[in-house]
Amino acid sequence: MKAIYKDIVLAESSETKVVEGNYYFPPESINKEYFVPSDTHTTCFWKGEASYYTVKIGEESLTDAAWYYPKASEAAKAIENHVAFYPVVKVQP
Repeated sequence: MKAIYKDIVLAESSETKVVEGNYYFPPESINKEYFVPSDTHTTCFWKGEASYYTVKIGEESLTDAAWYYPKASEAAKAIENHVAFYPVVKVQP
């Protein structure tokens, strides 16, 4: 799978995990040059606290377009530190 924004590959992996319709990419599969840590955090009742990245490509910023669970709950350990994207980023085979 690939996560793409305007022909830029943000992440690519054959080891994604699908949870609630979102593809979670292993942390080593993201192109870190496009990711800026955000101060945003949200809580999922069963996955735990999510942290966010702003995706930055040149002068364009997609605020909080990607998220991950740095300390996922036991029920979500399979996606701990894996990165998912909001629909502005296209995920495709």
